[in-house]
Amino acid sequence: MPATEKTEPDIPEALAAERAYLAAARAELARMRARTLSLDAEKAGGGAVATEYLKGALHQRAQALVDDPETPLFFGRLDMSGIDTAGIDTAPTDPDTSPETFYVGRRHVHDDDGDPVVVDWRADISRAFYRATRTEPMGVALRRRFGYERGHITAYEDEHLVEPRESDARKSRILASEIEKPRVGPMRDIVATIQPEQDVIVRAGVHETVCVQGAPGTGKTAVGLHRAAFLLYAFRDRLRRGGVLVVGPNAAFLSYIAAVLPALGEVDVKQVTVEELVARGMRVRGTDDDAVATLKGDERMAEVLRNAVYARLCPPRDPLVATRGSRRWRVPAYELTELVDELRRRDVRYGAARAMLAQRLAHAVLTKMEAAGESPDDRVQDTVARSAPVKAMVDELWPAVVPERLVLSLLSDAAVLAEAAAGLLSEDEQRLILWATPPRGPGSARWSAADVVLVDEAADLVDREPSLGHVVLDEAQDLSPMQLRAVGRRCSTAAATVLGDLAQGTTPWASTDWATSLRHLGKPDAAVEVLERGYRVPATVIDFASRLLPHIAPGVAAPVSVRENPGHLDVVATPDAGTVTADAVRAALAEPGSVGVIAADGDVAALAKLLHRQGIEHDLLGSDEAVHRVALVAATLAKGLEFDHVVVVEPAAIVDGETSTWQGLRRLYVVLTRAVTGLTVVHSRPLPDELSQTVLP
Repeated sequence: MPATEKTEPDIPEALAAERAYLAAARAELARMRARTLSLDAEKAGGGAVATEYLKGALHQRAQALVDDPETPLFFGRLDMSGIDTAGIDTAPTDPDTSPETFYVGRRHVHDDDGDPVVVDWRADISRAFYRATRTEPMGVALRRRFGYERGHITAYEDEHLVEPRESDARKSRILASEIEKPRVGPMRDIVATIQPEQDVIVRAGVHETVCVQGAPGTGKTAVGLHRAAFLLYAFRDRLRRGGVLVVGPNAAFLSYIAAVLPALGEVDVKQVTVEELVARGMRVRGTDDDAVATLKGDERMAEVLRNAVYARLCPPRDPLVATRGSRRWRVPAYELTELVDELRRRDVRYGAARAMLAQRLAHAVLTKMEAAGESPDDRVQDTVARSAPVKAMVDELWPAVVPERLVLSLLSDAAVLAEAAAGLLSEDEQRLILWATPPRGPGSARWSAADVVLVDEAADLVDREPSLGHVVLDEAQDLSPMQLRAVGRRCSTAAATVLGDLAQGTTPWASTDWATSLRHLGKPDAAVEVLERGYRVPATVIDFASRLLPHIAPGVAAPVSVRENPGHLDVVATPDAGTVTADAVRAALAEPGSVGVIAADGDVAALAKLLHRQGIEHDLLGSDEAVHRVALVAATLAKGLEFDHVVVVEPAAIVDGETSTWQGLRRLYVVLTRAVTGLTVVHSRPLPDELSQTVLP
């Protein structure tokens, strides 16, 4: 049936019943929270540590059960027919009872008997809400979607899957309204609007690494975050032990997505940038030009570092002489060399092998003692391993490596670099990455972002980085091979969700194919899923921005906007870009939703003064917490964000802000696709040829 709107006081009976059910569900949620708050951790016993742990768990549980009256407790309903076509057991156990009804929401709610009042969107039964069709109804007789206004049900739409009705052929107005709804503030969850192709990715198995190639507006970021929430629901104990990590391109992006997982009840997921991931307490104070940064990010640097680490190994100068009681035991140099060679061949980290060498040396001494008729035990071996002669020999044969000092010597000493890079880097390349003025030590070094990644690689060569339970990597196309290796180390024994768009790569080392990136990540067998349907960016905006695709990513197809609202596009050529920009912002403020003003990084300060003079209150993205509807955004920070209305100022300046035209056009493509409702392009300079080749209708 078509959407049934609220009409007061004559409310349709079905709508009144759904409102009553919502009220009852909220009451059950309140009861669940009250019961949690009534539990006394002190009475549970088990010791002080167990008590404190239980207190924390109860507090977390109580926080998860807080009801937000502004947020729908459920957004859908399934009336099951009992005819299962997808492996879901939906038939009622009692043949005299009617088919079951399930309400699908953001969290599970049950009554006092434990029966479900609302089922979690991640539960197996909820899969049918997102994927059921008339050809494969998955046991669903009726799917109902609810429309809400500030937490109150205002409408519903029904779709009959077993016995279709004529009205079912219409597109869901509620679904379209929710997808296209104006949004102010951070990203929200999409649990009410997940599409079938998105749900397949969200529910991919815990062992599967999935790479999502998604054009602007296809929801790839939301899909990745919802997959993390699903995996934590389905494999909670396993993933909580290892931890789940979200890696994003910058702090502004992480701030934008920060509310999604907590809204889904997942508050233990850490979110970091790549720079924060590899920092290890180091501060980035230096910068590299593109050529240097690209070379430092090249995969060959991993082998250079490995060579540099193992170049520290030294042949023995003298035999090992260990004193035990009144006797001295001698291990000749050739045996020491054999022990070192055997450890070198083993697939263990440098630091682990160094620790093993002490035990190997002690064992060699014990072998001599046993041959002389003594009977030493394990305690004797441990004592010998800790003795001064053995420690000194370990330091001689297998010196300790401090990652920061190793990289410092590599970038400061031409001879050290030449030895490690032989056959890997040319002499010109070696000169390129050497510091012109070597620092005195790690503390005074002006480390660049690329240097810190090298230190992280060296640290992993010394001691293996522990693997997390799952990693979500967004904007992966912008990472260098060495950065990808750094992320891959954090999920070496687990799966990852890799998100990106090859057309939006804006770094000099941006990926041109996913197979190569996944190999660097250590996941060469990962499946690549392509999201082509755009739900957020309107068709007029997509068509305009897609003019750039043949020039920046010839092999990437333009997204297909499936929105009913085509949005609007205005391209304004004017000698007075400042005044027109201010007017465009005021016009956008007359409409609901957020407003983003995006310009070249070098023009942001002048634009901020202009908006201030014009009396337009705004926030500078990346500064303090946003409080206004208008955000002024530097082009380099726009990736991953969205605004209902976007005003792009001087596209040519955005292109010129990058070190190459190719990078600049990619940056412009990112900027132009941030709009959800409308895009206004203001320019006094000519548009880039690649953008103006087609005449606007």
